[in-house]
Amino acid sequence: MDSQERHVAGLTIRIDRLLCVGFETCIEVAPELFGLDDEGIAVFRAETGGVDRDTVMSACAACPVDALEVHGADGLKLVP
Repeated sequence: MDSQERHVAGLTIRIDRLLCVGFETCIEVAPELFGLDDEGIAVFRAETGGVDRDTVMSACAACPVDALEVHGADGLKLVP
């Protein structure tokens, strides 16, 4: 699977697993939302319901390789 997608805090988040190189900046900002799999690539945690919009935006914007995309409810790309 080249990407994962999840709806959190009214936003759609997409992890591009081909771009992710495991810097863990997303995990530093939102450990309740992101983790690393056995290959060292970002994945969503099983339970992500308590994460607020600002944390989602900050965690995704922190990715140095733009492996995380955030889209609003209207479909517009917000990050990167």
